[in-house]
Amino acid sequence: MVKEPRRRRWSANDVPDLSGRTAVITGANSGIGFEAAKVLAGRGATVVLACRNPVKAQDALNTIRTATPEADVSVLEMDLNSLASVRKAAEALRAERPVIDLLVNNAGVTLLPYGLTADGFELHFGVNYLGHFAFTGIVLDAVLAADAGRIVTVGSNAHRMGKIDFDDLHFAEGYRPLRGYARSKLANLLFAFDLQRRLEAAGSSARSLAAHPGGANTEILPSVGPVRRRLKRVADRIPNPIVHSAHMGALPTLRAATDPASKGGEYYGPRGLLKMTGPPVLVRPSTASRSAETAERLWEHSERLTGVTYSL
Repeated sequence: MVKEPRRRRWSANDVPDLSGRTAVITGANSGIGFEAAKVLAGRGATVVLACRNPVKAQDALNTIRTATPEADVSVLEMDLNSLASVRKAAEALRAERPVIDLLVNNAGVTLLPYGLTADGFELHFGVNYLGHFAFTGIVLDAVLAADAGRIVTVGSNAHRMGKIDFDDLHFAEGYRPLRGYARSKLANLLFAFDLQRRLEAAGSSARSLAAHPGGANTEILPSVGPVRRRLKRVADRIPNPIVHSAHMGALPTLRAATDPASKGGEYYGPRGLLKMTGPPVLVRPSTASRSAETAERLWEHSERLTGVTYSL
């Protein structure tokens, strides 16, 4: 684990006042995205919930306003399954919000049967990675317009099992749900760290960081079929040393996004057993996720696949 000075546990109470700042969070209607949005709104940020389902997003907005009546929260409809939807949402956001202080690439799918996005990408790779690559690229000017804007991309411990096969990015052969998910999360980290390198090379004050929630108990965990649903109900009642709440799972994202001491290229996650639970600390990603050569090649493929070229 990366060493940092010993201090008391970092918590949501450490999030500074964010009045006058705008935060955009994808997948913010539930799970760690919702928990992060709730905290940011409570600290005064203007929060945009970028979500696929506008009904669920509105429910989340109402819940946040119940907790913080003065909260400035809005909904942006965006389906990461479709690049057309991503582009439409990103351009609308850029027109309405010329300055974005915090962009949190949080939305995702996990352990799905094999399927393709509207654009023909394997679902995990297309939704978790390529959709966010395109969205970030289109709104990047608004982040660069902020005073030290931040982009936080949410990864997973599963990235350590991921492999990038440039000859078969979309798993025409050998697909397994965990392989698809792990590849997408490795791609997320390669992107986050490569974006930081590119920001530095451009002399930008913006920062790109990454975080992972550990074993957060959220709706992203699949519960397909009656047997799995029953098992999940039982598991939810049993204390688990490697599973913590969605609120705790959101803390690494919040620290990466708001801690004044956080630096570009850092990776935050829980400090507890198997790095699955506990307060957020600096953690060490896999060696593969730090490969500048792989990241550059992936970036070239991503620009070609999405049609989005970054303005750096």
